[in-house]
Amino acid sequence: MNRYQEPEKLSFLLAAILAAIFIMNPSTAEASSDQVGIQELVSQISSCYAEERPEMWGEDLEGVMRHLDTENKVIAFTLDACGGKSGSGYDRDLINFLRSLHVPATLFINARWIDANPETFIELDADPLFEIGNHGMEHKPCSVNGRSVYGIEGTGNAGEVVLEIEPCSRKIERLTGKKPRFFRSGTAYYDEVAVKIAGDLGYTVAGYSVPGDAGATFNRKQVRDAALSAGAGDIVICHMNHPEGDTAEGLKDAIPVLIEENYEFVLLSEYQLR
Repeated sequence: MNRYQEPEKLSFLLAAILAAIFIMNPSTAEASSDQVGIQELVSQISSCYAEERPEMWGEDLEGVMRHLDTENKVIAFTLDACGGKSGSGYDRDLINFLRSLHVPATLFINARWIDANPETFIELDADPLFEIGNHGMEHKPCSVNGRSVYGIEGTGNAGEVVLEIEPCSRKIERLTGKKPRFFRSGTAYYDEVAVKIAGDLGYTVAGYSVPGDAGATFNRKQVRDAALSAGAGDIVICHMNHPEGDTAEGLKDAIPVLIEENYEFVLLSEYQLR
């Protein structure tokens, strides 16, 4: 069965499950209610996708939105905060630079980064220049059979895809009052089944068309050149969790040039994606 043909049916089913849980347990503590709801989602998604076998693996799959749907001279900057022992830093210089030029960005935040930077997370959410996206619980690639990339093992089944996506979304919603609209997996790799699961959970899977800093490993010139290669409708990915890197310096060189070329900068939510 082709899941792309039944998203409304499945989304309605999941919504009904969550509504029933809320009605039956209106006074349940918030965290407990979340856990019950997530386990129900795991069960339902696992059942629905039990027979699915993925055939594709990568960043550019059907259902992964990699461009703004426009020919206008607009660019969307997205910044990942991956979390974990080596990825929970905060590039305050980069954020302050964007603020100084009123350049918006969609921030994809991992749950571990939130835990390491709770006050900063709330500060960023409160700034209308930024919007918050879901970057997962443990920064895993999303697959239903444990595919790996860059030495990072992916989720092992449909239920684990739910557990990578949904708890982070609910954490963000509890802290901000807003459910994230966009999801990007750790490494931005997926199989096509995981992409469909993310859609069934209600998220737009946001990819990118311009790799802006290669996981914060590019030097200043490489970041500058990558950003300047962006054109109308491009989505640029960079990282805000490695202040020791050259991302901020490279974007300081590139963004003023793009402004001189009459480019505008937008949030992902401001345009349809394709």
